[in-house]
Amino acid sequence: MGIKTKLPMGIEDFKRIRSEEFYYIDKTGLIRELLENEAYVNLFTRPRRFGKTLNMSMLKYFFEIGSDSALFADLEIAKEKELCAKYMGKFPVIAITLKGASGRTFEEALGMLRNIIGNEAMRFQFLLQSMQLTEIEHKRYEALINIDKTGSYTMSDELLKDSLFMLSQLLQKHYHQNVVILIDEYDVPLDKAYQSGYYDAMVELIRVLFG
Repeated sequence: MGIKTKLPMGIEDFKRIRSEEFYYIDKTGLIRELLENEAYVNLFTRPRRFGKTLNMSMLKYFFEIGSDSALFADLEIAKEKELCAKYMGKFPVIAITLKGASGRTFEEALGMLRNIIGNEAMRFQFLLQSMQLTEIEHKRYEALINIDKTGSYTMSDELLKDSLFMLSQLLQKHYHQNVVILIDEYDVPLDKAYQSGYYDAMVELIRVLFG
């Protein structure tokens, strides 16, 4: 009796699915569509459980500098030799999910957003020693990852609003390359804010954060 391919129940990490040989429905053609479309911003709207998070993970592993091309071997996108040579593993990637930003109050939601963005910023600690950045820019990065005695990120509300733009600027300057930003579950903090009575404040924050 042959070995059955494992089903990735609850697994949304593209690298794990591919490296541990789980069953995978090839959706890498999406990468070609995005690159041919050349839109500055793309919005994916699908019902729940339609694989949006897995697709975001796939995009991260395709574009991010240092990515493993073997993850895409024998998949549809691998047939696009020119696209892969030009885009695969060529970009710094900021990837966050706002699934956990569902505080009962606006202040609680702010704390969760600080943790989400601070944790992502921590992936790029090489920026602390980057010769491409000025001393002031090093301090700006430090402000994104600074924590207090409790382990909570200390970035101010104003810094939080500017955090994604600032981090992308620093990465762009370090790598001399544009930055890919992936945001998953972007509607969660807005939905929770609507339910909990601080929708207007959250809309303003998200508008500036994404802007």
